[in-house]
Amino acid sequence: MERDHNAPNPCEAELTRLLAALLDLAHQQEGDSLATLNILRSLSATHAQIRDDLFLPHLPTTRHDLANLLRDMEETGGWPFIERMRLQALLINLDWQMGIYPDPEK
Repeated sequence: MERDHNAPNPCEAELTRLLAALLDLAHQQEGDSLATLNILRSLSATHAQIRDDLFLPHLPTTRHDLANLLRDMEETGGWPFIERMRLQALLINLDWQMGIYPDPEK
């Protein structure tokens, strides 16, 4: 289904409100890594649920509509993705915070 990109998105205001509330919640947990990790895990699970239950089953069924969706994705930001920090990057960051620096000889 083609959408006019100049028309206001009906869920944009609600999404903006929810994102602001989520950021506020995350700021309230600042310094509590377990609480912040829980927020990130919840976001990841919600992302997967929306993708699997609401997005993928309703992908376009015609080549024309699929081409329009892909064009829109290309023009407005591509596939939504939640990147996971790699454990190695986390450990390096932790070392730096503790004052342990990598040996440049290795």
